Amino acid sequence: MSPSPRDLPRLVVAALRGGSGKTTLTLGLIQALAGRGLAVAPFKKGPDYIDPFWLGAAAGHACRNLDPFLLGRRQVLDSFGYHSRGRDVAVVEGNRGLFDGLDAAGSYSTAELAKLLSAPVALVVDCSMASRTVAAVVLGCQRFDPELNLAGVILNPVANRRQEGVIRRAIADSTGLPVLGAVPRLDLDMPERHMGLVPPQEHHRVAEALATAAKSVAAHVDLEALLAIMKAAPPWPHPGPPQGLFPPAPASPGPAIGVVRDPAFGFYYPENLEALANHGARLVFCSALGDERLPRVDALYLGGGFPETHARELSANQSFRASLRAAAEAGLPIYAECGGLMYLGRNIVADGQAWPMAGVFPLDFIMEKKPQGHGYTNCRVIGQNPFLPLGCEFRAHEFHYSNPRWLCQEGCEMVFEVLRGRALQGQDGGILYKNTLGTYHHVHALGLKEWAPGMVAAASRRRSQVS
Repeated sequence: MSPSPRDLPRLVVAALRGGSGKTTLTLGLIQALAGRGLAVAPFKKGPDYIDPFWLGAAAGHACRNLDPFLLGRRQVLDSFGYHSRGRDVAVVEGNRGLFDGLDAAGSYSTAELAKLLSAPVALVVDCSMASRTVAAVVLGCQRFDPELNLAGVILNPVANRRQEGVIRRAIADSTGLPVLGAVPRLDLDMPERHMGLVPPQEHHRVAEALATAAKSVAAHVDLEALLAIMKAAPPWPHPGPPQGLFPPAPASPGPAIGVVRDPAFGFYYPENLEALANHGARLVFCSALGDERLPRVDALYLGGGFPETHARELSANQSFRASLRAAAEAGLPIYAECGGLMYLGRNIVADGQAWPMAGVFPLDFIMEKKPQGHGYTNCRVIGQNPFLPLGCEFRAHEFHYSNPRWLCQEGCEMVFEVLRGRALQGQDGGILYKNTLGTYHHVHALGLKEWAPGMVAAASRRRSQVS
């Protein structure tokens, strides 16, 4: 018998474009709600690592990504319900513009996600050097999709009371929507990098920045009106959990899987690590920056991050690089994504300086000024490898400024065909050397359900071979 639907006050925070202050407002909103004693379940729409780090820091627990392209609609519904259990409210930060998606129909947009979640939308509108025109923009959004529950507007930033008053009256007269807040330009210590915030792991005053954002939101946003909108959302009928997070039957304690996690490598979806542990892996965390050598593990997960900004320190840690290279030569199963792929190359070349890396793959990675791969990708497994079955097709995403330069191809095979997105060469997107696989394409365990059991199986085979 299915559980009865439960109350789940919720909200999607959207904007007209990226870089409009939406993340800062969402952080402040989560902190302000938490300040009222509410347990907030934080979510982020789309493939993203850095904003969820901040949203999770604001809420006090992990933020989850909701991406219909990567996960599928049913997985999004189950993940949202499962990861909001035991919380008082749920807040979802959208991405890009409200209606921006893969195509002219807005497929996989923030608006489509809001409708899937039956969630009201608070629209953050940039008011810079505008007044009544803001109302015209809001009216357009309101009428563009009548099925969307556009429930209110937050003005950001407002220059003065006169501008705010004109915009408030114009929106009220033309749309009938409430203006839930008008926030002045905030001077927060939250620097950006690569079209997003710097990760909190590299920020020295996280608590101070979040407290400032919360204070500003509490002072300039009508939290009572916002909570009333959230509480008007219909009961939530989907209990979860999503498929792939747990094995069909309880797993016995299994192999040790290393995870390189430090300021250089931090791009891991929480569900990826949880799925590995749920399928029986014992996770062993280590640092390519601070550890002398790789710990004793049966497999290694080397995620993305910013190795280029830590290239000097990574290169200086010669003992860790050497131990990793030796482990790869000995056949350790290693799965590396994007920044991890770059670390496994010969050199990272930034601003004309070549920094030696682990040297597993015969590739140099040249840092460019503009993104070399950005967006959703589709791949097919075309070669034998330790982790994924032949013929498996999967969705992923990429975002990198590096350009690979081949030195040779001796000993390497290409095991992924890239159907959409950037490849390493031609249409080939996954490089395999012995049992080490590197790719630019980030996967989500709830979207590629074969990934976690494949990682654990590879680690288990390795453990049985060396025991």
